[in-house]
Amino acid sequence: MLIVLCFAWNESGACTSAIITGKLTPDGRPLLWKHRDTGEDNNRIEYFKGKRFDFTALVNSPDKGGVVWIGTNSAGFSIMNTASYNLQDKEDKTKNMDREGELMFDALSECADMKDFEEFLAKRKRPMGVEANFGVIDANGNAAYFETNNFGFTKVDANDPKVAPEGYLIYTNYSYTGRFNEGMGYIRYQNARDIISKEAIYKNITPQWIFNNLSRNFYHSFMGINLLDSEHSPERGSGWVVDQDFIPRKSSTASVIVHGVKPGENPEMTTMWVVLGYPPAGVAVPVWVKAGEEIPAVLLKSKDANPAVPATMNAFACDNAVALKYKAFSVTRGNGGRYMYFPCIYNSDGTGYMQQLRKFEDEIFTITLPKIEKWRKEGLSTDDIKELNKKTNSLVMEAYAE
Repeated sequence: MLIVLCFAWNESGACTSAIITGKLTPDGRPLLWKHRDTGEDNNRIEYFKGKRFDFTALVNSPDKGGVVWIGTNSAGFSIMNTASYNLQDKEDKTKNMDREGELMFDALSECADMKDFEEFLAKRKRPMGVEANFGVIDANGNAAYFETNNFGFTKVDANDPKVAPEGYLIYTNYSYTGRFNEGMGYIRYQNARDIISKEAIYKNITPQWIFNNLSRNFYHSFMGINLLDSEHSPERGSGWVVDQDFIPRKSSTASVIVHGVKPGENPEMTTMWVVLGYPPAGVAVPVWVKAGEEIPAVLLKSKDANPAVPATMNAFACDNAVALKYKAFSVTRGNGGRYMYFPCIYNSDGTGYMQQLRKFEDEIFTITLPKIEKWRKEGLSTDDIKELNKKTNSLVMEAYAE
C-alpha cells in the first residue's frame, strides 16, 4: 500500500518545464513552457479579474476558483511551477501544503513584474505551504526560476550567463539548491536538455518547435531510444511499450507556452499557446489577456462555451484529447495502466493521433502568426481575435471529428 501511495503522490505533480530566453528565439522574445503532469485529467482556460491585474490561466476543471497552474496577466507578468521533492527542510512538519496554485493565482493578480514577485514572496505569510520551482518572465525582459519552500526562496536567473550560459533553464521535479540526488524527474530533465541543446545553436526555438519536439517527443535519454524513430518503433514488436520517464506520459494533461515580449513592447502582445488534455493527442490554441472572456470556446467549460451542449466544467479540446489518450492506454487490470499501445499515437501509416492532428495545428499557427506580426505594429485588435477564435474553434472541432 505504501508503494502505491508514493507512486501516486509523485505522479500528482511531476511536470517538465523550461525558460528559453530571447537569446535562443528567432524574434528575441522569451518563452515560458510548462508540460503539466498531474492526477487530474481535465484542464481548461479561465479569465480572471484580479486585484491589480486581469489574467488568463490554466485551471483544473473541477476547481471552484483561486487556484491556477500557469498564466499571464495584463502587465505581461507570467508564472508557472513544477513541484519539487528535495527542497522542504527535513525538520519542517508543515501540514497545510500543496498551495502552489493559490500562490500563483495571487501573484498574477498582484504582480506587475519580477521585482514585484520577489517582494510578494518575501512578504507572504510563513509557512507558505509550497515546495516548488516557480518559473517567471515579465515584460521587462526578466526571466528566472524561484526555488521556493515554506520559509524562503532562491532566485535562479536565466539571464545570468554564469547560471545559464546557453540561454535557457530546464526544471523538472527537483531543485538545484535542494538536497543532492533527491527529488524526481532526472531522466526527463536529461531528455529535455539533450533535445534543447541540439537546437540551441541555431537560435530558432519557437512555441511550435517546443510542442513538436518536447511535448510530443518520445525520446528516452537513459535507454538511448526514440519511439518516433523507425529503428526503435514499437511496430517492430507488439506495439506495446512501458510508459516511463518520457516527457509525454499518461499523467500529462496539458502543455502551455507563454510567448513573451521584448522590453519596451506592449505587454498585451504576450501570447499564451495552450494544448489541453494529453499533448500527443492535443491541438495548440492561442489566447491573449486583452481579449478578456473572448477565449476560444474549445478551451472553456462547455456551459460557458455553448448553451446547446449539456453543461459540464470540462473543455471540448481537453475531453477529446483525453478520450484518445485512453484508447492508447486501454488496459486497466493489474499493471496494464502503465502500458501504452504506441501505434495509436504514431505509426508508419501516418494515422496516429499526432500525425492526423498536426495538420490542423499547423493551420492554426499559419493563420495566427501573421496576425501577431500585424498586431505588433498596429496594436492588438479584439475584433480580429474574435474572428480568429471562430477559425481556431472550427479547426479544433474538425480535427477531432476527423
